[in-house]
Amino acid sequence: MYPDVNLFLDQINEIVRSDQKRDKKYKGICKLLAASVSHYDWVGIYVADNEKKQLNLGPYVGKNTSYIKIPFGEGVCGQVAEKQVMIVVQDVSKKENYLSCGLAVKSEIAVPIIKDNVFAGEIDIDSFVLAPFTDKDEELLTKVAEHVSKLF
Repeated sequence: MYPDVNLFLDQINEIVRSDQKRDKKYKGICKLLAASVSHYDWVGIYVADNEKKQLNLGPYVGKNTSYIKIPFGEGVCGQVAEKQVMIVVQDVSKKENYLSCGLAVKSEIAVPIIKDNVFAGEIDIDSFVLAPFTDKDEELLTKVAEHVSKLF
C-alpha cells in the first residue's frame, strides 16, 4: 500500500535534480505519488502567490478541476496556505469551508511546502476513499514537501 520511504525519496530526488523544467518535475512528482499510493486519486501542486494571497494550480494528475486559483483561507488548500500547517480531512462531507472537486472525493490531505521559512506552495491530494490517511501519509508527504521545496 505504501512505498518504501527511502527508495521513494530517492526517486523524488532524482526528479528534483533532473535537467527537466520545473513544471515537468512537479508533474513527475505528482505522477509518482499517484502511482505509488492506491488511495491518492488526485495529486496536485499549488504554487503560492503571497502578494495576491492566492494559490495557483500547477501540474496535477487526476480529473480536471475548476479550482485553478484559490484565495488564502478558502477551502482546505486555502486554509493550509493561511495557517501553513498540514490539514487532513478524513470525511470532506463534514468539513466546513470545503471546496468540492467532485462527488467522488471523500477525503483530502494538503501539505505546505516551505522554502527558507516562507510558504511557497502545497501538495494537495484527494482520495475517493473515506478516511484513508494515516501517520504514514503524513510522514511521507512531509518528507516529499521538504524535497519539493528545493524547486522553489
